[in-house]
Amino acid sequence: MQVSVENVGKLERKLTVKFPAERFESQVNARIAEMGRTVRLKGFRPGKVPTAVIQQRFGDQVRGEVLSDLIGSTLREAVAQENLRPIANPAIDTTGRPVEGEIAYTATFEVMPEFPEIDVATLAVTRPVAEVTDADIEKMIETLRQQRRSFEEVDRVSAEGDFVMFEYSAQAGDYRFPAEGLERAGSVLGSGNLFKALDDVLTGRKAGDAFDADVEFPADFRNESLAGKTTQCHFSIIKVQEPKLPEVNGEFAELFGITDGDLEKFRKEVRANLERELKATLMARLKSEVAEKLADSHPDLDVPNVMVQSEAQALAQNSIPRGQQVPPQLIDAATPVARKRVIAGLLMGEIARKQALVIDRSRVAEQLAAIASTYEEPEKVIELYNRDPQLMSGLQNRVMEDQVAEWVADHASTTVQNLGFDEVMRPVNA
Repeated sequence: MQVSVENVGKLERKLTVKFPAERFESQVNARIAEMGRTVRLKGFRPGKVPTAVIQQRFGDQVRGEVLSDLIGSTLREAVAQENLRPIANPAIDTTGRPVEGEIAYTATFEVMPEFPEIDVATLAVTRPVAEVTDADIEKMIETLRQQRRSFEEVDRVSAEGDFVMFEYSAQAGDYRFPAEGLERAGSVLGSGNLFKALDDVLTGRKAGDAFDADVEFPADFRNESLAGKTTQCHFSIIKVQEPKLPEVNGEFAELFGITDGDLEKFRKEVRANLERELKATLMARLKSEVAEKLADSHPDLDVPNVMVQSEAQALAQNSIPRGQQVPPQLIDAATPVARKRVIAGLLMGEIARKQALVIDRSRVAEQLAAIASTYEEPEKVIELYNRDPQLMSGLQNRVMEDQVAEWVADHASTTVQNLGFDEVMRPVNA
């Protein structure tokens, strides 16, 4: 086998491989002979199909399969021989026909860049830490109560937290909504479902009230004919309902799978869920911090274009509704962020390789259990991951990234930042 390498770009390589045509023909003949012993064709006894018939019926197929297999095996040999690290499947070009007793093909692909010395000790990393307190548990229980509140009709004026059902019309110049009659709507005052100006005019009203008011609609209101305009509105209050929160008792605990209604067990379950969410969020923030600092420390690293384009495509796709075609300008806009992400990912991978970090199987199992716990039948989710190599590989990659982020934080100039649960889970700039 003859191999030659040509640099056709900073990271792009063209590998030319030649192998003896005799090697190809011998494998074709061997496969034809094997088929002669196993193939079944109408009119011939098993094992008695003439070679010429097999050649006629299956020759092209066999030759294509053997050529593909030989290209695959010789390419692996050539890549290892030349000490190359391809980052994606190569583009193969070949006629598949022998020339002067040899079959040649070219494989074009991008390779891993040459990494500089990664000195993580120079990185200034901020590592957030937090814990779940009893107050966080009680706050979550209160949130759960709010989610399961009911409403009862009352004969009084409305206040924040009440549900108000009403009918209205809005007039902005010559435009009226609706064109005729009144539109019915309803919302919980102060919930953010309506804009504040509308909440304000509906507060302090009771069922049966009918009144007019000028209302300034926000600029981003869904009806463009009303958006950003002060309109003359007419309102008719249909009913006012006040919220009724369930008591925190055994019956309430049963709603969350605590079959015996044990409140202590319920609180422990709430704590476990919050701690799981907090741990995942803290790790995500640390990983994001480490990735950004690594990328900023090596902004000029040569990175494979195919990886950047793939990441930019994914970022752009995530910003539009599913199923829509991604505009090229959106991919171009996402490219700088994609490049930074690829740099960070490659550097984290290189750190894992250089430090010989080994995947922590217990963490893989822990993360898989956490993912599965969010489904009604967690055992089926675990079975799915164990059966699907692609899903499991993705999970293992995430765990390895976590391990790299922790290794970097342990060896960088790291400042610990103590935060509260809400500061981690609901940051002000979110």
